[in-house]
Amino acid sequence: MRMAITGLAAALTSVMLVGIATTHAQTASTSSGQAYPSKPIRYVIPFAPGGGQDLVGRALAPRLSEALGQQVVIDNRPGGGTILGAELVARSPADGYTIFMGSNTSMSINPNLHAKLPYEPLRDFAPIIRIATAANMLVVHPSMPVRSVKELAAFAKARPDQLNYGSSGTGTPAHLAGVMFNEAAGVKLVHVPYKGSSPALTALISGETQLMFSTLTSSLQFVRSQRLRALAVTSAKRSPAIPEMPTVAESGYSGYEAITWYGAFAPAGTPAAVISRLNAEFAKVLNHAEFKSWLLNQGAEVAPTTPDELAAQVKMELQLYAPIIKKSGMKAD
Repeated sequence: MRMAITGLAAALTSVMLVGIATTHAQTASTSSGQAYPSKPIRYVIPFAPGGGQDLVGRALAPRLSEALGQQVVIDNRPGGGTILGAELVARSPADGYTIFMGSNTSMSINPNLHAKLPYEPLRDFAPIIRIATAANMLVVHPSMPVRSVKELAAFAKARPDQLNYGSSGTGTPAHLAGVMFNEAAGVKLVHVPYKGSSPALTALISGETQLMFSTLTSSLQFVRSQRLRALAVTSAKRSPAIPEMPTVAESGYSGYEAITWYGAFAPAGTPAAVISRLNAEFAKVLNHAEFKSWLLNQGAEVAPTTPDELAAQVKMELQLYAPIIKKSGMKAD
């Protein structure tokens, strides 16, 4: 009987603690004691306006503003392959009023690419939620005499170090996709980094570069308007946004996969109740049918996670990319 009473007391205590935690999460507050949020929130995007991350961030901001009751302000901080924006947020107050649009570039690739970084992903950031995943698309300038991945590989083999591929910056998934394609196809494409997807696509459309591994969110509009020609997507499976487009893997390069994901992060030390509130409000926006449909039309898919699940993904990818980058000899420009 004593054991049963003890167990009942423990269960009641557990229920009370859960209730307190839930109430605390719903009424998140900052160290000043004010209900969160009590002022505008800065949402730092480490790329120039017009790229995939920027498009997604700007679509999210007004919906989050409505949900949180405070304005969410986009702050574009391009440069250093996302390093400038990431450092800014890592050094910001951990109060929930500065958040970061992170990705596998800033959280998983850069730490393996740079000997020294002004931040450490797992130490300096508190994951909030993964927002979406997007395949990259292999696109070429319309003047290129190729209409398939195999034709591109043959064309490139005959012209080593003569074809330039642009990217949204050193260490981005677009850069890594090119490195992986060089190895898979046995070609020598030359990497040309830009400060974001938008300037890189502008360079490709103008003929300054010949090809690019661009996110679907950035390039699909130009493919649809025939300003660029798409050859394949880089995901393991075909994208529902453009199901007629083959993957690089099924074009003869089995195992090839290079995708981009976007996530929200806060400075390390941000109160757990604030992280919980942000996760919940992001998730509501992401699960809204209208937003899901809009995002899919842009070439991406919503992929919300818990903070712990996003942290686990970053940890896994840090280990995954290490041997790939080391073997390729990939260096920061």
